[in-house]
Amino acid sequence: MFKQFFMSPFMRFSRVPAFLKVTVTTSILLNLLVNPSFAGDPFRSRNPHNIGDRTEAAFKAIFQQGNYPVAKDYLQKAISSEPNEPLIYAIQASLAYQNGDWTSLDKNSKKTLETAQNLIAIDPLRGNLYSSVGHFLEGAVILRREGTVNGASQAFSRLRKVYMYLDKAESISANDPELNLIRGYMDLMLAVNLPFSSPDDVIQRLQKNAAPSYLVDRGIAIAYRDLKQYPPALDYVNRSLKTTADNPELYYLKAQILYAKGKKEKSQNLIKEAISHFDKALTKKSQLPANLVKQIEHERNQAYAVISQ
Repeated sequence: MFKQFFMSPFMRFSRVPAFLKVTVTTSILLNLLVNPSFAGDPFRSRNPHNIGDRTEAAFKAIFQQGNYPVAKDYLQKAISSEPNEPLIYAIQASLAYQNGDWTSLDKNSKKTLETAQNLIAIDPLRGNLYSSVGHFLEGAVILRREGTVNGASQAFSRLRKVYMYLDKAESISANDPELNLIRGYMDLMLAVNLPFSSPDDVIQRLQKNAAPSYLVDRGIAIAYRDLKQYPPALDYVNRSLKTTADNPELYYLKAQILYAKGKKEKSQNLIKEAISHFDKALTKKSQLPANLVKQIEHERNQAYAVISQ
């Protein structure tokens, strides 16, 4: 999930190697602001872990509100108040990837792994989980630095460690919602992009065990979009919109699905509806990264060109 695993969830995967597709997939996992007076855990309604108020606020600023400037402010504060939380650095790494800041990606990938390893003694579930994420991020750094040909061997060595640590976390609490969200996003993107895999079992596990639900529904919508199964993709993006209606990235996702469905069915009405959702996403462009705004505008113009022919 690292434009699903930690970046904006709407990057196209068709020209990206399978390992990087998964990496790009988890920005999102991990794009309503919370009251910082509450204990911070955006994943668990019962038995919360000690994640931190500002880390939780940053997480929700991205994934509930789609508000990146607010999230960045919370992240900077969290580094001071919650410096041992690996989720902070995982999100920082994903934002660096999104912005093409490879130095920051390298730095925050290392920091994710370092803090995760230190956390194992205190919180073995999350320590092992984010050790997995840290190795995942470092695999992305290797592919970026070495290229897909020269870096493939090292990257897949990291991938083995990713699943080694995921298995360790799963042995501690197989039904944990944070674990199942992150692993579910990884497994789902692999299932979507590898021809011998089926996403059905992964979707069922996500629905049963992962949280928060708005990210579960969003991830499933993206998977169905990439599988070109547009009716269930619309169903799941609408589910996510019911609880995170202020997030402009969800209107972008719905616009993509409507546009693809409209092209397939040669429906001008669906494409016009897609344009309205592109426009709705752009009403909040000030809170989105500049490169994402450019991509939304590009796809909106493509859709407008189709109905103008």
